[in-house]
This record gives sequence, structure tokens and C-alpha cells, in this order.
Amino acid sequence: MKKRFLETGKIVGTHGVRGEVRIEPWCDSPAFLASFKKLYLDERGETFIEVTSRPHKNIALARIKGIDTIEAAERLRGKIVYIDRGDVHLEEGAHFVQDLIGLEVLDADDPQKRYGKLTDVIRTGANDVYEITDDGGKTYLAPVIDEVVIKIDVDGGFVLLRPMKGIFDDED
Repeated sequence: MKKRFLETGKIVGTHGVRGEVRIEPWCDSPAFLASFKKLYLDERGETFIEVTSRPHKNIALARIKGIDTIEAAERLRGKIVYIDRGDVHLEEGAHFVQDLIGLEVLDADDPQKRYGKLTDVIRTGANDVYEITDDGGKTYLAPVIDEVVIKIDVDGGFVLLRPMKGIFDDED
């Protein structure tokens, strides 16, 4: 089941003396995080903050409605911030990493052949890499390229791969 509220960053400190906070983004970029006007402080969406933010180097700086002193901002240090999935429109073929973790990884040509579960998504710059862990705990790395990742079905709970030689075996 997809979570409605997704972890997207952490308040790591203050900025200036007027109550701004520094948020470390756990999403694609500080600009993506800065595009939200409302962030949530719990995974149920019961507590929210209204923000005006902007990207600054590798973080987002945010002014929070009602917070105007460094002391008030400091009390939020360490808080995880969440976004509402409903506030985001993803491009075709894009997925939240949190939705991918735990998907079954199956062979595209023989769906009865199971490689394991997707346990992490590693950003490399050129393309992402899926970390796949089999039932014995051994991990494998598969590049997220069209020739390898054939289909992602988050609702169905699986990823279909056509692995390159050497990913799951010792071939050259």
C-alpha cells in the first residue's frame, strides 16, 4: 500500500536570526522541496507547517508561518518533514523511491524466476542503480536503463528485469 505522506527531508538547523530553518532534502533536489507551500511534521499528516522556501546550495531554506525567532526555529531541529503524495504530479514513468523499496524483482522473460527484493535505489549521476537482495541476503546491483529494467509495476508489487550478463551470475 502506498503511503500518502512521504518523508522528504529533515530540519537540520537554523538560518539567520529571524526563524528560518535549513532543510536537508531527501528528494531529487532542494528546488523540488522548495516548491511545496505546506510540509507535514508527522507521517499521518496531522501536523503541518506553512512554508515559503528557496533552494540554497544543497539544502532548502524555509520560513515557517508563525516562526520568527531563532529560538522557535531551533525547537524544530531534527524534525522529519513529509509531503502529501496528492500535492505531486510525477512525470510518466517516474516513481517515488519509497514506493519502489520492497518490490519483487522478477525475470522479464520468465516471471516465475525471482531474483529478490528491491532494497535500495542508488543515485550515480548517469543513471540510478537498483540494489536487489535475494532470500539468502546476497545483494546485486542492476543499472536502471531501458535494456535492463523492462517494467515497473508499483501497484502490482514487482519489477521485471532482463539482466545483463554478470549481474546475477559470474559470467564475464
